[in-house]
Amino acid sequence: MKILYVTSEAVPFCKTGGLADVAGSLPPALAEQGAEVAVVLPLYERVRDRFGSQLKFECYDYVDLAWRHNYCGLFSMEKDGVTWYFLDNEQYFNRGTLYGQADDGERFAFFSRAVVRMLDHFKFWPEVVHCNDWQSALVPIYLKDDGVREDRYRSIKTVVTIHNIEYQGRYNPYVLGELFGLDAGWAKDGTILLDGDANLLKGAILCADAVNAVSPTYANELKMPYFAHRMEGVMRQCSNKLSGVLNGIDMKLYDPRTDKRIATNFSLEDMTGKDACKAELQRMVGLREEPHTPIVAMVSRLVSHKGLDLICEVLHDMMELPMQLVVLGTGDQRYEDFFRWAAQQYPGRMSVRMDYNEDLSMAIYAGADLFLMPSKSEPCGLSQMIAMRYGTVPIVRETGGLKDTVQPCESWRDAGNGFSFANYSSGDMLHVIREAVYLYKDYPDVFGRLRQRAMSCDFSWARSAREYLRIYATITGQAWPIHNDTCRAAEAPEEAVAPVEEAAPVEEAAPAEEPTPAEEAAPVVETAPAEEAAPAEEPAPAVEAAPAEEPAPVVETAPAEEAAPAVEAAPAEEPASAVEAVPAEEKPAKKTRKAASKTTAKAAKTEKKTEKKTEKKTTAKKGTAGKKKSAE
Repeated sequence: MKILYVTSEAVPFCKTGGLADVAGSLPPALAEQGAEVAVVLPLYERVRDRFGSQLKFECYDYVDLAWRHNYCGLFSMEKDGVTWYFLDNEQYFNRGTLYGQADDGERFAFFSRAVVRMLDHFKFWPEVVHCNDWQSALVPIYLKDDGVREDRYRSIKTVVTIHNIEYQGRYNPYVLGELFGLDAGWAKDGTILLDGDANLLKGAILCADAVNAVSPTYANELKMPYFAHRMEGVMRQCSNKLSGVLNGIDMKLYDPRTDKRIATNFSLEDMTGKDACKAELQRMVGLREEPHTPIVAMVSRLVSHKGLDLICEVLHDMMELPMQLVVLGTGDQRYEDFFRWAAQQYPGRMSVRMDYNEDLSMAIYAGADLFLMPSKSEPCGLSQMIAMRYGTVPIVRETGGLKDTVQPCESWRDAGNGFSFANYSSGDMLHVIREAVYLYKDYPDVFGRLRQRAMSCDFSWARSAREYLRIYATITGQAWPIHNDTCRAAEAPEEAVAPVEEAAPVEEAAPAEEPTPAEEAAPVVETAPAEEAAPAEEPAPAVEAAPAEEPAPVVETAPAEEAAPAVEAAPAEEPASAVEAVPAEEKPAKKTRKAASKTTAKAAKTEKKTEKKTEKKTTAKKGTAGKKKSAE
């Protein structure tokens, strides 16, 4: 399968948010699954500065966008089994920042138009074009527009991933032709129009063959007004092609056993390095070095939808608990001012850093004990996954990807991998924080097992890649090969999954096309011990005659349509081979069949004797009747 992944940022080339992590990890994971993958993104100034010497110039062409006729260069490099393409235009992309420019609409319209225009110059013609957020939302629209004139564009299927529906690409509809080169009919028929604006994300959702969100819960939330930012009607309209695929993390990059960015390496088997990382974190941020006091941490943008209002309401109650608090991030001025003030109130117990430092963030992930994410909304979230990878137990609100990745702790049965609360309530959050802190303090063994379960979670991209390949296969009509038993069990029919040896006991039953008398079928159902043949009306399951790993329902149900796979695996005309294949531990079943056959033989003899007695009585009655007639 040939997949072209379109994104405005990707690690390690350029990054401003979670989209870059996804775009940098998902394409290599798809390539590992056997797909042919290429990624295309703009050639920003920072990409040229860092990777310019590694880029290969392919060609150049001119891209028409409305009345503009602009140069577009094409560069490439091979990395992680993926071809990375970079579209060059210094007027649009040779700038210090990726976004936030006055002409962002024109810049990314050119990027989307250039993606379609440069398809002829890529090493393959894609079967699927996968776009992300509003920056590449015009690609499905341009493909539909060009498909009216050129048939080859109609063969390309499109997927749009919504990472955060809050950012939709909204512009004045009167610039549709001037800015984007589209006919006014796209707005008049409502395809690209929402609330009086030209909405690029809406147009992409309607034009794409499949739409997905970055977690299953977020996909459902997008149908609700609270989360959808005026797009709930569009999402409900397209619910038949909407799905949710949970993001992953780079399990090699975020590995506490080998990560050189943390003070001391540790693993699930040896957690001593975790204590050393905790002591180092306390020294770095100025907290008291108290090894038995839990550190609650936050690494986040300081904005309202991250749930900071809840913390502001109950911060003093939180600090009454035997805990320390560390906050790292930047954002709205009001939150920055609040946390600076709060840190002054609790010296040695609370530390705040108003910046983003990669080394400090990794020290927090590795050294903290609890990770707080009380988000009002969170499409997926990667921080809670990274925290769990380093043994830092998350405390989250049940929304979006947080709900999909964190299962609440149930200490009484050693279940769950974190702590969660459902209502957006400071009281509920405080209750869960108190529960987590006292579990750490009073029951260290239980907390240790909880930490181990969190570290054991699989958040690899291989799982996500299989889900995306299933989406691609659905919209293209292709059958994608299954690479592992877990995926096979979920996708393949039962007859394709059931091992051949499980079908052997079913051979005892007669094929559906050759029904046998009830008395002949009875030995097959009866699997009682040899010395006691079970009555026919109380059949025992055939599990006793089968290996322990074989599921009982195979023989209990035994409808004709389920028996078909077993007949194919072991033909009915060769029953002897099936008997030979039965393991040694199944020999008692042969005795059972012999005993059952003896029982059947005895029953037959008894029936014959009964028939003879009946005949004798009948003959005697006839004789008596004859004598009476003669006497008369």
